[in-house]
Amino acid sequence: MKLKITTIGNSAGVILPKELLARLRLDKGDTLYAVETPDGLRLTAYDPELAAQMEVAERVMREDRTLLRKLAGS
Repeated sequence: MKLKITTIGNSAGVILPKELLARLRLDKGDTLYAVETPDGLRLTAYDPELAAQMEVAERVMREDRTLLRKLAGS
């Protein structure tokens, strides 16, 4: 699906067609994640459970950085 970038106030944005919003089960005000992949960007609906898991993973990676580096070298 081809989407056009448009001016929204002082910013730029992409207008999502109603059909796409329906397929993604999204509505105005919902949150999307933009995830960079080797093929480009992927938009996904916000998942609070995944966000909580990612916060825990990021905290562990910060706190145990030295240990993780040693394990990666093994």
